[in-house]
Amino acid sequence: MNWQGLILGFAAVLIIGLCHPLVAKLEYYKGKKSWWILLLGGVFFLILSFLFNDILSIIFGIISFALFWSTIEIFKQHKRVIKGQAERNPNRIYEK
Repeated sequence: MNWQGLILGFAAVLIIGLCHPLVAKLEYYKGKKSWWILLLGGVFFLILSFLFNDILSIIFGIISFALFWSTIEIFKQHKRVIKGQAERNPNRIYEK
């Protein structure tokens, strides 16, 4: 029996599920200027995906592109905060 599809599906859901709160927390504590952290993380995992074979390569690729997508999402999260649709950090000054 081949379990790779099930493992990769579970990994994809887990990774995507972890990226949403990561974006929310990063925006809350660091603001939209933390986009580069996500981008560098994506590049790091993209390089790792080239260095490994089989299932690890695929999982690193999923992490990489989830972080690339999160780089875009942090700007969208900032707009949601400005609109009042997401939690605002009272200790930060928000610029539009």
